[in-house]
Amino acid sequence: MTAILLVAAALIGIGLYGALSQQSFVMLMMGLELILNGVLLIAVGFWSLGLGGPPRGQLLAIVVMAVMAIEMAVGFALVTAVYRKRQADTTEGLETMKH
Repeated sequence: MTAILLVAAALIGIGLYGALSQQSFVMLMMGLELILNGVLLIAVGFWSLGLGGPPRGQLLAIVVMAVMAIEMAVGFALVTAVYRKRQADTTEGLETMKH
């Protein structure tokens, strides 16, 4: 269990660093994905080492994967819309959100 928690903490830490330090929209979204993958690994790890019973950990993992897919689809749609409107592909390219 310690190895699972260490890997999950590393994923969350790298994802947090990537989400907060990068200025590219794509890299920002990749950081968020790493954070969600760390949470997913923790959920499955706790379920697999738990007492058994109904597969609640697996159901939570499926829900997290669905949220990840939706987040990526909406995020890339927003990035595409911003790029088409303002020709900006970094967070600094957007000075204000007003038109």
